Amino acid sequence: MDFEQVKQIIVDTLGCDEDKVTPEASVMEDLEADSLDLVELHMAFEEAANIKIPDEQLAKLATVGDIVEYLKGATA
Repeated sequence: MDFEQVKQIIVDTLGCDEDKVTPEASVMEDLEADSLDLVELHMAFEEAANIKIPDEQLAKLATVGDIVEYLKGATA
């Protein structure tokens, strides 16, 4: 899963401005996601990548770039 795919899922799920979604953007701070948003993103990434992401792993993924790198590795 590449950056553009992850970006689209984030924009669709959070309804945020595409310009805010950069590899360096913090999901909680820059994109203003709350705990419910994180659950929704978690489910959206699992569905899109057809994988199971452990809850403790998702908590470690602070930036959009972190998510992209994790999903690239998990789907390789």
